[in-house]
Amino acid sequence: MNNPSQTSARLSPKQSLMVGVALFSMFFGAGNLILPPLLGLQAGDQSVPAMVGFLVTAIGLPVAGIVTVALAGTARELAGRVHPRFASVFIGAVYLSIGPCLAIPRTSTTAFEMIAPLLPEGISASAALLVFSVAFFAVAYLMAMHPSSITRLLGRVTGPALIALIVVVVVSAVVAPSGDVAAAQAPYDRGAAIQGALTGYQSMDLLASLTFGIVIAENIRGLGVHEPAGVAREVSRAGVVAGLLMGVIYCGLAWVGASLGNVVPDAANGAAVLAKSAELHFGVAGTAVVAAIFLLACLNVCIGLITCCGSYFAETYGADAPAAAGPLRHVPYRAWALAFAAFSCVLSNFGLNAILAFSVPLLGALYPIAIVLVALGLFHRACDANPQVWPWAVGVTGAVSVSVALRDALAPALWLPTDALPLAGDGLGWVVPAVAGVLIGFAHARLARRGA
Repeated sequence: MNNPSQTSARLSPKQSLMVGVALFSMFFGAGNLILPPLLGLQAGDQSVPAMVGFLVTAIGLPVAGIVTVALAGTARELAGRVHPRFASVFIGAVYLSIGPCLAIPRTSTTAFEMIAPLLPEGISASAALLVFSVAFFAVAYLMAMHPSSITRLLGRVTGPALIALIVVVVVSAVVAPSGDVAAAQAPYDRGAAIQGALTGYQSMDLLASLTFGIVIAENIRGLGVHEPAGVAREVSRAGVVAGLLMGVIYCGLAWVGASLGNVVPDAANGAAVLAKSAELHFGVAGTAVVAAIFLLACLNVCIGLITCCGSYFAETYGADAPAAAGPLRHVPYRAWALAFAAFSCVLSNFGLNAILAFSVPLLGALYPIAIVLVALGLFHRACDANPQVWPWAVGVTGAVSVSVALRDALAPALWLPTDALPLAGDGLGWVVPAVAGVLIGFAHARLARRGA
């Protein structure tokens, strides 16, 4: 136990590593396991440029998000530079998307998909999913009831166990490859780096980075760092440690996929690739190892997400809010966490395909806005000196990303004027409007100063 009188301005190297591993565990879920092996398999001889693009969006952006939020104070303060109402709507949408509406139920369903092959024959899949999801969310909820202990749990126990299991699978594939690297498949046969970057979106880690800071910061304060500047520094250091861990593991998992290019060329997802690699090296035991990896990864992320979402809504609208008002003002953290866990349990029983089908347009709407917010946050001094930049850049980006997402969800064949924008064919049609918004914002700020 820490001596209360010893409130240091900096964590020890051991503590920093523990916090970094905890943050890694909160990030590293099912999507992080599934995406790199499938990328390596499909990119084949174009795996290097594809992985470069993937690492930029799946690691670079989340780490930048962690640093930006640490500098801004909270995600709400960062988004509040655009407008207070925008901050309420956008941050609420982010928490709901990475929480009960998408990411939390996906953790249970994905873990079950990997455990299902180990179940005895004759058992109803729907009944087994129901029992599994109830048990899964009960465990996650109980662990989330101690948010201040998240760092110790994930950093010392489940995080290292997850890393050890992944190392077993990756090292076996590196030491004894099961096949050869094949030619690149679509969509990586054209513009592999861009396609890799778009694949990195699906990790959802940029959105998660805007929210995980609240829990990591609380744990850092519990370790004795209380000054805002010190907390921001330690959160940033944790982000770098988590990013390095993810980078090494992502590259290893991509190699697993690339080495099976002529073994399972038609694999539908990364889970099948990992399972095949483990089976080839360890037989039936390999299937159990992969199932354990997915279970640990999904449980780690589920605990972190329930904790983050419960903390945010309790501190913003519930009993922990500084000036609570309205019908939710008496709802404590425990009730928020229970509600999110129960809702996610119900939603998870609709199946993984239904959840994933909903995720694509939602991420398409939110991700460009988050990228622009983080980019502006990294240069917040210049942008704060020209405050009109924030609403112009984010407003223009949001108009493009939301309209395209709605079109993709409701009328995929509909042509939009944004389809004529540069990079629109690669899913990056919002980039040029975002740059234009920044330039217009600076011009607006200059005119406003002259008018004053």
